[in-house]
Amino acid sequence: MTKRSLKKKWDFAVSLVLHALLLMTVFMFQGMVFPYLPLSGLVPLILPVAVAGIAVYQGRGAGGVFGLAAGILCDVSLNEPVGLFTIVLTFSGIAVGALTDTVLTRKFGSFFCCSAAVLAICAFVQLFPFLFFEGVPPYLLLSTALRQTLYSLVFTFPLWFFVRSLGLRAGVLV
Repeated sequence: MTKRSLKKKWDFAVSLVLHALLLMTVFMFQGMVFPYLPLSGLVPLILPVAVAGIAVYQGRGAGGVFGLAAGILCDVSLNEPVGLFTIVLTFSGIAVGALTDTVLTRKFGSFFCCSAAVLAICAFVQLFPFLFFEGVPPYLLLSTALRQTLYSLVFTFPLWFFVRSLGLRAGVLV
């Protein structure tokens, strides 16, 4: 093995560990801290924000893989039907990464807008059964979805530093 291939493998291993640390930290905050800090009965959802950030700053491949892992953790922590968030966050990571690879810039504005879109999709997915199977009025569900999305968007600011740093480390941002 050459020095160059060893360095490449080392960089990949370090990147993998850093991504896993980010994922576990965000998961711990979402599952162990935020349930004790509800705002008007709402708890923020930050795993989708992390997925959008990784996808914006590293592209569709990293976004899809990170979305898969985050979706599995989201399904576990939210007691949703198995695979629901896994599918939604995987495809969201791929879609956001594809948009960033082609038409969007790798800036905070793109990260914020993509986070808002992914959070809105996740809110709809969470509220879908209440709308169609429980008969809850749509205006109540939309109000809840909007408030949860806005509360979750507050965390784009602290997460931006970490996802952008991982993008810089991966060499995606110049």
